[in-house]
This record gives sequence, C-alpha cells and structure tokens, in this order.
Amino acid sequence: MDNTIRLPDGRQLSFAEYGDSQGKPVFFFHGTPSSRLLRHPNDAITKSLGIRLITIDRPGFGLSDPLPKRQLLDWPEDVAALADALDIDRFAVAGISGGGPYVLACAYKLPQRVAKAGSISGVGPTDFDENFRDMYPERKLAISLARLAPWLLKPLIGLTHNPQRNIEKYFEGIVKKSSKSDQEILNRPEMKSLMKKNWLEGTHQGVGGFVREGIIMSHPWGFRLEEIQIPVHIWHGDADTSTPQVMAQYIAGKIPDCQLTVFPGEGHFLLFDHWAEILTTLVSDEGSNQ
Repeated sequence: MDNTIRLPDGRQLSFAEYGDSQGKPVFFFHGTPSSRLLRHPNDAITKSLGIRLITIDRPGFGLSDPLPKRQLLDWPEDVAALADALDIDRFAVAGISGGGPYVLACAYKLPQRVAKAGSISGVGPTDFDENFRDMYPERKLAISLARLAPWLLKPLIGLTHNPQRNIEKYFEGIVKKSSKSDQEILNRPEMKSLMKKNWLEGTHQGVGGFVREGIIMSHPWGFRLEEIQIPVHIWHGDADTSTPQVMAQYIAGKIPDCQLTVFPGEGHFLLFDHWAEILTTLVSDEGSNQ
C-alpha cells in the first residue's frame, strides 16, 4: 500500500508497506534509479516471515519531493521522521546497490534506533580508485563527471540512462551489462515486469534524483565507517559487474561489527534469490543490541 507523510520541513515522503502489518519492522532502501516498488515480487515470503517491510522513495524519486543539494547524512533524519509517524521505535534497515550507503548512514547516525543494518550489493566509498576499478566504463565516467563537471551529469543521464525515454531499451541495456546469473534473474517474467515498473516509477519526476545521487556517491560520505556502532551485514556476489566485490571488502574491513557474505558466481541482483535468508538475519536477535 502506498502512503505519504509530511516531513518537518514540509516535504512529502512516499513509502509503501508489504508483508505482516504487525510484524518486525524493516525499512528498505532502493537502488539508483529506483523506487519504493523495489522488493521481492512474492510478498507472501515477507508476510510468512512475520516482517513489516517499509520501502521508501528517497528525495526526487517516485513520489517523494526533491531536496536540493541534499547530502548522504540528511537521509537518517527522514527515516527517523517516518519511524516516528508510524510509531516505530526500533527497526532494522536494509538496502540494495545505491541504497547501501544510506543504510550505513542510518547505522552511523541512528545507533539508538537501528538494531541491525544490511547492505546488499551495496555501493562503497569511491574516495579510493581501487574501489571502482572493476566497474563498467559508464559508471567510471559518471563518477569522474560528478567530481569534475557535475553540471554535465543531468544532460548526459537524461540522454543515455533515462528509463522514461525507452524502458525496453533501458532494461535490455542493464541485462546486457549484467553477469550470467543476473541475466537469468532479470529475464524471469515476474522480475522483468517488476523492474520495468520500478525504474519508470523511480524516474517519475525526471532524472534529478538520479543525478543528485551520482554526485553524493562520488564524494566523501561525511562520516567514518569505523564509527558505526551497530551490527552490519553485507551480502555481495563475486560476479557483480555493477558494484565490484572490492567495495564490500573495503566496507567490511572498516566497520567494527560487520559480517560479509560473498556468494560465488552470483551478481548484483542476488537479493531476489536470498530474500528470505537476508530478512531472517536482519530481524534475528543474534548479534543485535536490542
């Protein structure tokens, strides 16, 4: 079910809920560009696990109002405001791909409220060249532009990476650049339908949110990973062509209480084959400071 709230600064924040409405809360952060529609297409799995899944549109994506010049550490305040509106005190956070840094930002800034954090195929800091050396060329170019000529990002992304222009072409482009395991996942009928709707909804307002995230991900995050105090789990595939495994290894080596699980031969979209396993880990009491 889609919902919206008004944040303290007047912005609209959009979210959706799936699973067990009385279950353990997990806030889920989508990738880039993406939306609140992203989750496993079989919602019965989430419900059977007793999980209340809350997926959120970040500013400028889906139905959430943009926040000009936003930074990574602005996001935990939005999440806390939503948790307050839903009368949720403690919760887990999880995110995929471009949502990974936002997971870690919440883990850093909301240690009294976030019980566990999970990053799936998550983007790592790009301060060090080795963290993105294995990315495909388009991603490398975007990072360079975001650092040196950010004003060029919007026209470039609008022309070359905008799902609104031709969703079929956009989808096929993602498939072509993906690993064999990802191609198998994305070509499942239910996944193809979900991802097309998700990418279109994510760019519903245009590519402004997409562009802002490119800039955020290409600059220092504003906090040290070593200062994260809560348990963090990372899941990554060694065949990920979008966010290289070295990023996961870098993050895991910095966070004091971090468990890294690497799936051999699996790629960026491993979430969809390990959904139940990941959610179960996030709401278990083991390794939690609840």
